[in-house]
Amino acid sequence: MNTPGISDSAFAVFDEQGTVVAWTPAAERLVGFAAGDVVGLSAALVLPSFGQAPSMAAFTEQCRAENGWAGTAAVTHREGRVIDVSLRITMLRGLNGATRWLTTLTDTGALSGDAASGTVWGPLLARAPIGVVLRDRQLRCVFANDVMEEHDGIPRDQRLGRRFVDVLAGAKAGALETVMRQVLKSGATKVHEYRTWLPVSRGREHPFAASFHCLQDAAGESLGVCVISADVVESRMARERLAAVGEASARLGTNLDVMQTSQELADLAVPLLADVVAVDLEQSVPFSEGPPARIDPSGAHPRVLRRTGLASTLPGAPESAWARGELVPVPPRSPFSAVLSTGTSHLEPILDVAPGLWVDHDPALAGRIRDNGAHSLMVVPIRARRALLGLVLFLRTTDLEPFQEVDLLLAEELVRRAAVALDNARQYAREHTAALTLQRNLLPRRLKGGMAVDTASRYQPADMDHGVGGDWFDVIPLSGARVALVVGDVVGHGLHAAATMGTLRAAVRTLADMELPPAELLHRLDDTVQRLVEEDTDAADQTPAVVGATCLYAVYDPATRACAMARAGHPPPAIVDPEGRVSFPELPTGAPLGIGLGDPFAEVEMVLPEGSLIALYSDGLIESRDDDIEEGMHRVAAALADPRRSLEELCTRATAGLPAHAPCDDVTLLLVRTRALRPAQVASWTLPCDESAVCRARRLAADQLTSWGLDGLEHSTRLLVSELVTNAVRHGAGPIDLRLIRHQALTCEVFDTGVCAPRLRTARGTDENGRGLFLVGQLSRRWGTRSAAEGKVVWAELDLAAAA
Repeated sequence: MNTPGISDSAFAVFDEQGTVVAWTPAAERLVGFAAGDVVGLSAALVLPSFGQAPSMAAFTEQCRAENGWAGTAAVTHREGRVIDVSLRITMLRGLNGATRWLTTLTDTGALSGDAASGTVWGPLLARAPIGVVLRDRQLRCVFANDVMEEHDGIPRDQRLGRRFVDVLAGAKAGALETVMRQVLKSGATKVHEYRTWLPVSRGREHPFAASFHCLQDAAGESLGVCVISADVVESRMARERLAAVGEASARLGTNLDVMQTSQELADLAVPLLADVVAVDLEQSVPFSEGPPARIDPSGAHPRVLRRTGLASTLPGAPESAWARGELVPVPPRSPFSAVLSTGTSHLEPILDVAPGLWVDHDPALAGRIRDNGAHSLMVVPIRARRALLGLVLFLRTTDLEPFQEVDLLLAEELVRRAAVALDNARQYAREHTAALTLQRNLLPRRLKGGMAVDTASRYQPADMDHGVGGDWFDVIPLSGARVALVVGDVVGHGLHAAATMGTLRAAVRTLADMELPPAELLHRLDDTVQRLVEEDTDAADQTPAVVGATCLYAVYDPATRACAMARAGHPPPAIVDPEGRVSFPELPTGAPLGIGLGDPFAEVEMVLPEGSLIALYSDGLIESRDDDIEEGMHRVAAALADPRRSLEELCTRATAGLPAHAPCDDVTLLLVRTRALRPAQVASWTLPCDESAVCRARRLAADQLTSWGLDGLEHSTRLLVSELVTNAVRHGAGPIDLRLIRHQALTCEVFDTGVCAPRLRTARGTDENGRGLFLVGQLSRRWGTRSAAEGKVVWAELDLAAAA
């Protein structure tokens, strides 16, 4: 029989001074040193220093005070490499108070193909009780530990100095001595095992496994036999439970939701480890509101946790005073506060719930613990990357077996694996929340269509598995009651895409303020994206991020009902006329932004009937895993082909038709319904390019304001018109057009054939000219210039509220 922890281990014996007095072939195989290399020398040759002990002798004193030592360590192979081992040092007592120390080393890397299981299986072996007996060449017992009495019921004082057959009658004792003589005679490095049923002190027979190891002296000769006895049932149960923990924890982390992962952890641990399990996280963790807490040894800051996972063998978890999602106070001077302060686990095999103890600090908790018969407790911290995420509470109520150290090790392993999943979920939720917040803050909170369009929009981020994308949309007021309509999509998801989207949205707004036509604006925007690509490429310390985007930009003029548009790799808009006929205009596609092809963007202009519907959207609305783009466009057209409905209803219909499964990309939809200015809201005149034009322009403007009832703006308007027309006469040629538009503001526009845009400059005290545009800026709320066919337009806006 091959019992893990017996046949897989190496053994050595050293005395009270830390000198190696016996070696085994298994130890030679593990560390490469033969018996002659180490016997008679300090064990520090292959064993590291432990704890705070300054020397091997000091460490043996520490082991004596603690009745041994168990844990994980690193030993040095003869070739110089370091081996991670599970290490146990067991104190053995002999005649006349003599003491020896048995060192058991188990290579954790060879225990299991699963490295994570190996790291916990080693400590499990190190803490599992084993019986140890050292026998001389005559098979007389010279040293033994206390556990051996629990295995065979023979007291140590009856065992020492005697052979096995002297203290235990029967054929089994003789058979075991036969195996021992074979080990002594062969001196082989093979570990001999013999399984037998031995009576135990609990009054019933119990299966144990015994292994026999040849002890060698400095000359490599057989010195005696080391007999190791282990409980087969406990070893098998520990391995089965570890395998169950490994199999169960493999299901952790399949999602990136903190609450769901916490509940999965609780569900996996019940009834595998406990009858009741509660997962309590720091308040900041479930909602990614800030960094998790650091371990605070002072405990000066009171903690409040949030219950994120709860499971019980009883329906409804009556043992818990708090439900999932509720805040859980941490009682002072309790195991919970101690775990949060030290970051180490707490094991209380027998839970003391006597009055006056820590449980009474919280009457609700005390009542639930006592009423449901909780008798054993474990509290394990959830730690990840030196941060404390929270803790897990394990309770036993109906299972009468108290928690042992083996249970704590299994619980710590399960929580350790869950901590990785929880930290990943927390980091993802934090980044996703930050990206979503950034994106929503960058998107317009209120669309202002003025008197040009009515607007409605929808934005649906992609599902949690794909993160946040870089979709954006905007409605930008322009001069002359016009509006710019824009929708775009940045490549990728997450914070980088959202940040890039913010950069491009700001760039579009800046370029729109320059009154650029759609094709030229996209050309400038393409340059911006290419510069972003170059900046990422120049950063030698980081991998260049993929930067690219698509965009559709349109300008609608309510005075002429003309809509000019151009696109850069973006889906075409949908146009719905007042009768409900849907069309997708033949608009040249253009290359996506940032590709660097250098091809010019083409612009298309069309005149739309008043009340037409323009739908701008991202590809997430028309693309899916199951449908192609043509089917998606047909679905959108069918949803929009009812102009009688409100824009909000149409938005809902268009997005409600999406496939039932989560979208793989953000969905963005901008709907606008065009409006037209009445003829009475626009007045225009053509003036000659001479000095008489200035006086006539002032008079025409004043008369028009009187007819509109805007006499309060007459003085400011006359001055504005005078300055603008004067500049047109001086710097232009050919006829001059003057137009007044009454919408949400009063716009004065002057067209001339000059191509040079006026520039504001600071005039010196002796200058006779140069103050006209300064005066225009002082009189208007804003002013600017834009190019036009065969010339330019200089405009200025006055606030209608000043007319009062």
